[in-house]
Amino acid sequence: MMRALAIGGFLTAVLLFAAVEWAARREGSRIPSLADVCAFVMRYEVGPVPVGRIGLFGFWWWLGWHFLAR
Repeated sequence: MMRALAIGGFLTAVLLFAAVEWAARREGSRIPSLADVCAFVMRYEVGPVPVGRIGLFGFWWWLGWHFLAR
């Protein structure tokens, strides 16, 4: 039961992500694509510290730790 609920949740998230990305790539759309959001985050700095890059690295580390480390 819980496994099916988790799979359904992930499937819903992937479908929503695909729908938003499709809407972002339409002609004249004001919705930023994932590439635009990642580029904005990567450029974020506080003084000389690249906070955006550190945060994105931490997010990927967290994602790998929780879903790939078994």
